[in-house]
Amino acid sequence: MTTIGRRGLLSGTAGTLAVAALPAPAWSAPRGAAPAGLPDGLAPRGGLPDRLPVEDPSRLLLSHGWLFHDGDIETPPPLTHEATYLNAKAGNARGAAAMEYDDSDWASVTLPHDWASAQPFVETANVSQGYRPRGIGWYRRTLRLDPADRGKRLELHFGAIATAATIWINGSVAARNFSGYNAVSVDLTPFARFGDELNVIVVRVDATQMEGWWYEGAGLYRHVWLAKRAPVSIATDGVHCDPRRGDDGRWRVLVTVSLESIAREPATATTRAELLDPAGRIVATGSVQSTLAPLGEATARLSLDIAGPALWSIETPTLYTVRVVSTAPGGDDERSIAIGFRTIRFDADRGFFLNETAVKLKGVCLHQDHAGVGVAVPDALLAWRLQRMKDTGVNAIRCSHNAQAAEFYQLCDRMGFVVMDENRIFNPAPENMAQLEWLVRSHRNHPSIIVWSVFNEEPMQGTEAGVEMVRRMSAAVHALDDSRPVTAAMNGSFYDPQNVSSVVDVMGFNYYQGDYDKFHALNPTKPSSSSEDTSAYMTRGAYATDRARNVMSSMDTEAAPWGATHRNAWAEIAKRPFVAGGFVWTGFDYHGEPTPFTWPSIASFFGILDLCGFPKTAYDIHRAHWIDDRAVVGIAPHWTWPGREGQPIELLVTSNAERVRIVLNGRMIGEQAVDRIMGNAFTLPYAPGRLEAVALRGGREVARATHETAGPPVALRLTPARTAMLGDGEDVVPVTIDAVDAKGRHVPTENRMARFTVDGATLIGVGNGDPNSHESEKAPQRSLFNGLAQMLLQAGEGRGRVSVTATADGLRPARLTIDRTAAAPRPRVAATPGGSFVTGWRRSPAFPAAPDPTLAPSDGDNNSWAFSRSGVATPPEPARSFRLYRAPLPVRRRIVAEGGTIAFASIEGRATVYIDGKPVATKNGEAAGTLTAPIPAGAKAVAVLVEAAAGQRSGITGTVRVAARE
Repeated sequence: MTTIGRRGLLSGTAGTLAVAALPAPAWSAPRGAAPAGLPDGLAPRGGLPDRLPVEDPSRLLLSHGWLFHDGDIETPPPLTHEATYLNAKAGNARGAAAMEYDDSDWASVTLPHDWASAQPFVETANVSQGYRPRGIGWYRRTLRLDPADRGKRLELHFGAIATAATIWINGSVAARNFSGYNAVSVDLTPFARFGDELNVIVVRVDATQMEGWWYEGAGLYRHVWLAKRAPVSIATDGVHCDPRRGDDGRWRVLVTVSLESIAREPATATTRAELLDPAGRIVATGSVQSTLAPLGEATARLSLDIAGPALWSIETPTLYTVRVVSTAPGGDDERSIAIGFRTIRFDADRGFFLNETAVKLKGVCLHQDHAGVGVAVPDALLAWRLQRMKDTGVNAIRCSHNAQAAEFYQLCDRMGFVVMDENRIFNPAPENMAQLEWLVRSHRNHPSIIVWSVFNEEPMQGTEAGVEMVRRMSAAVHALDDSRPVTAAMNGSFYDPQNVSSVVDVMGFNYYQGDYDKFHALNPTKPSSSSEDTSAYMTRGAYATDRARNVMSSMDTEAAPWGATHRNAWAEIAKRPFVAGGFVWTGFDYHGEPTPFTWPSIASFFGILDLCGFPKTAYDIHRAHWIDDRAVVGIAPHWTWPGREGQPIELLVTSNAERVRIVLNGRMIGEQAVDRIMGNAFTLPYAPGRLEAVALRGGREVARATHETAGPPVALRLTPARTAMLGDGEDVVPVTIDAVDAKGRHVPTENRMARFTVDGATLIGVGNGDPNSHESEKAPQRSLFNGLAQMLLQAGEGRGRVSVTATADGLRPARLTIDRTAAAPRPRVAATPGGSFVTGWRRSPAFPAAPDPTLAPSDGDNNSWAFSRSGVATPPEPARSFRLYRAPLPVRRRIVAEGGTIAFASIEGRATVYIDGKPVATKNGEAAGTLTAPIPAGAKAVAVLVEAAAGQRSGITGTVRVAARE
């Protein structure tokens, strides 16, 4: 460490170091460097985001048209015999799950949606979940299916639901799911209705259930899709592409395709597979035929050979595509699967190898939430978060402690990360085993995944039962994918007579860095890695610990008792070749688990970046550790310390160069050989001005970091992550808000409230990275925290401009314009206009003369009157006949209070409509025709008396809509 005294600084001497004016630097900031004083990586990046390729063209986004109710809705128990009888029947869900439930006062929401992210912080709520009440919520959506969809296989795909969910389709329970991290596929086909006969999807979500000890969010927080497929189709997650290199050096892609049929007759399907190179050229093909019984399944197996493909790697993530098409009577079904050719292996002495090249895993653990949106992270924001990890030098990500969104794995494939994919619940019981098998089946095509983790820190890891559980779970993984090893993230019990390290392929250490050598000596043939390490504390922009205020220094001096500082943890990993690498806890801060504090802290302190992706000192520390292809240098703390003139300031300088030099106001203060792991310490008295850290290699400058003393703030500044966005209704651009002084310099100590107005986009969330802030993350305002805040803008549709204004008391406002480029939205299902329908009727037997219109079946008589539906004709009778149709009117608050209308799209036969026994409308013709009748306020029941001619069908043959008066 170099220490410079105040006298030495002012007199121009510093020990034996000569102080001289430096020549103008040869190095200049690269294009896209951050505006003056903003942290690295926050400068606008040019261009528009690349859209992820479409894997399954049969799927349509089901993101719009949802209604949401915050809080549970009690379903009263049935009281009468008839109500009890119907309660047990398909299609007769009651309460909020009923098709005709009055949802007219529910909120309209767009998915993905995390309702917990809008909740206030409450001291009595769960600390681990970030003091946000989660509770129970309900979703409803009306869906119109085209009559042309009849005969297709129809599925709903929920990316994930937090947490325990029950899904009803048209009044029948179609699925239940008890984890918040796995996808849920629902076969809509047997419940489907077509044309004007609408479908109603209902989801009750119980987020009081907890699977983790971190913020888990609540609701339909990932994408929801509607798949429309041919009657003989490829199963969901039904394509497995397995590239293998033979002993002769040639590659072979083993393609396994699971087929399923809803056809009524046996069918022969031809499955074709094509291998496309990165330029889209077909380089290999194959085909095979399969026969499927009605409602049957089949497996098609093919092999595609290729010599000398370009390899997938972290530096060059080259992707090929396997296009699979199933052709059978009724149409084709297609998938396009991105694959990568690469080899992986873990070596007990030399760590991890990718394509037979040793690669140290420079990893982070990631939860999935972000400031402003909780766990409902849009795809574009997810890509931005991963780019921030790339900026840090990260090459490996551990999915902590659960499956991530499908788009996460696609992005890792394209961006060049390797991934530890982790199972959530440690339990081989059938339900949990099914979730593990889903994890492997749905993700095994991704070249980014290099290892499967079956658990994290389980108390049973050192027991015979734990060993038996892992044996079964590992066997299930290998049965689906024998190309990757299995690990478990252990936090002890490594030397117990029975422990799970004996039955996994790769040993995973959570902390316990002092045991690396002992375990390796006792298990010399067992590969090992740090599956989790560090757990250091930092509050971004704070450089002294104040535990009374729940603030931790960002100088890398604070760590959990079980962990280590960022520098010390990496030092233990870097010096041991047999440790494959490490995964820092964590890459980003996250809501919840505010260790080492409780209230009022509501988020973690562990991240390399804060909740908004703003860098802490750990960012520069790990850039020095992990980036090899370019020179980097960082300096902490900032250099705005009014009132501390002449007082000593300790500096931490981090770099990957050979030497580093400190310069203050153009005068060299000191120079040291770089310590790439621990950084370099300098102490000098504070003097306002320009502080620079100059990185040298071979005596030449290769990088420079600068802090300038800021004056009082005079204005706000807005800096977008991109200067353009797609007008597709989905794209998201983070915008950084900071304050600047009269010379345009960032003011790192400013904390006042900023308020926002936005036109041309939607403000979907705000944040500032303060783990102690209780401000709303949805309001159009946010305080700066240590100089920074963030807003998240989601694009509208079509070409245009996004205009943003930020204001703060006492500061000049900032204005920003972002170009919105026209872009077609992804294929999606249009929102179906809501409404109220009468769908089910009780139909009397045929009478030779008109019956009393008040006639009705007695309570419990579920046999003499038939159950019929709107849109279904009654077969003809040999003689003229009369039938009575009865139904309760849907309960709609406004209609009950003010009255409304009932509109019949088609009635066949002469008809009279009665409301509560009183005639209100008549249709005289026998041919099909419409009929509209008034509904008085407070009405409860409708009856239709239909007279049918001999030999003619009759009845209510179209939809019946109930509406409020205009």
